[in-house]
Amino acid sequence: MTDWVGTAESLIASPWLYPLLLAASFLDSFLPVVPSEPVIIVAGARAAGGDTQLFLVIAATALGAFLGDLVPYGLGRLLSRPLLAGLRPDTRRRAAFDWIAGRLAARGGQVLMTSRFIPVGRYFVTLSAGAVGYPVGRFVLFTALAAAAWSTYTALTGYAGGLLFRDDPLTGTLVGLGLALVLQRVLVALRRVRRRPFSVRRRASPRRARPRLPCWGRRRP
Repeated sequence: MTDWVGTAESLIASPWLYPLLLAASFLDSFLPVVPSEPVIIVAGARAAGGDTQLFLVIAATALGAFLGDLVPYGLGRLLSRPLLAGLRPDTRRRAAFDWIAGRLAARGGQVLMTSRFIPVGRYFVTLSAGAVGYPVGRFVLFTALAAAAWSTYTALTGYAGGLLFRDDPLTGTLVGLGLALVLQRVLVALRRVRRRPFSVRRRASPRRARPRLPCWGRRRP
């Protein structure tokens, strides 16, 4: 397995660091095993000492995240029929899928923006967006905004740690990682508070129609 963090450390003073950041954030959009956040935080922490350019760190990771999110979205549109056929009615997976579809139809921009900050969750949201036919133009817009916000937030957490421990890059990086983890946990907790479990929602309103996007299940051109 590639040591992404070690490779980033070895390329801190090299212009090849920025293609590495782009690749890490691109792959992490659909391969959760790639640790893009630690790599970005390392680069952000070293920017506090002048070893990297913070703007280029943010730009490279935002571009990679944006392009990466297009992959599961494209797969969702391409494989929408078999994906929907494989989700049997009255199962938790189908309930989760329908819930995401309903949220995308009601407030797609908010869902796409917040899910970008949740590992693994962002993959399922972008895949579902493609499968239910979420409009391409709106997906591109909100995904671009989400990628820029996520990249800026992640790089700045590393930068904050680097500023606090300018003379100790390792400690600064660890502080940045800890700060990012805490904020991520807070966001996940807030999302859980805002919604009830799928099973409880279904029992509470068994006859309520599931919200669907206008192009649900239709063949794409």
